[in-house]
Amino acid sequence: MFPGGGDPAPAQAAPAVAPGPVPWQRVTVGTPGPEFEARPPGQYGFDFPDTECDGWSTEALSLRFASVRGAKHRYYRQPRQDAARAAVHEPTGHVVFAVADGVSSAANSELGAVEACRASIEMLLHQLSQDPDGLRFEEVARHAAERLRELAQWRLNGKEPEPSEVASLYATTLVAGVVRARPSGAVTEVCRIGDSGAWVLDPPGSRYQPLFGSKSGSHALVVSNEVTPLPHVPDPLEVTTARLDPGQVLLIGTDGFEDPLGDGDGQVGALFARHLATPPLPLWLAHLLDFSRETFDDDRTLLAVWPRDTAAPR
Repeated sequence: MFPGGGDPAPAQAAPAVAPGPVPWQRVTVGTPGPEFEARPPGQYGFDFPDTECDGWSTEALSLRFASVRGAKHRYYRQPRQDAARAAVHEPTGHVVFAVADGVSSAANSELGAVEACRASIEMLLHQLSQDPDGLRFEEVARHAAERLRELAQWRLNGKEPEPSEVASLYATTLVAGVVRARPSGAVTEVCRIGDSGAWVLDPPGSRYQPLFGSKSGSHALVVSNEVTPLPHVPDPLEVTTARLDPGQVLLIGTDGFEDPLGDGDGQVGALFARHLATPPLPLWLAHLLDFSRETFDDDRTLLAVWPRDTAAPR
């Protein structure tokens, strides 16, 4: 009996503890590569994290991108040399993007890739503000190349660098462009320097239509010394336009994604067609992009854009 009379209150059952989330296991495709704990990059690589991702939607478009450090760079203590950036041009709702793959032979290509993306986004937004219906991709490319020249000049203590010196420090590929959402459907305009890739994906059929020449199959590139990365600006610049039909997805990727993808008719193509039918969580895209497959150990970056009337984010 408690003071004051009455029986003690019945014991309350302890609340059930919800099971913890199941940790994500690394995605494997075919025979996986070796597993090991990533080593830290060199002490000045702190500004280039192992993995980054982003994702957001406008009223008309959904965007996701992820960039992951490859196994080779994780093992040899090198920073991720890929980069991606994207922004919305608020007056029009157009989405601009840039993806870059730093050339491994350049001393600081990780910085070159980031700055090439930043410079491209700056110029694309500026051009859209000047003329929403017109883009001058040669000017975008030259602006990115000039940014690399300025970096090299700073690195060389003010000395005017030769183009070869800029390349030896910051050489990078670049794919940059815009997606415009219009009542008649989304349209993309894209330019490319180097050999990174761009595709329109039709998820139900797992079909990847390359927007530029690919490295395999009927669209294979002819091996040539003409494929030269920034700071070189080719004349003419590769530029293409494509329409995104209902259900299709624009993909921009570095060769760390392009090489295992091939023509898109294998296991990697099926994997991404299944998971990109609708916009995934940005973290899930990064997890997916970090799949393990033997012999494919390069950095991987993938940027995707969906028209929102054909995709409901999960």
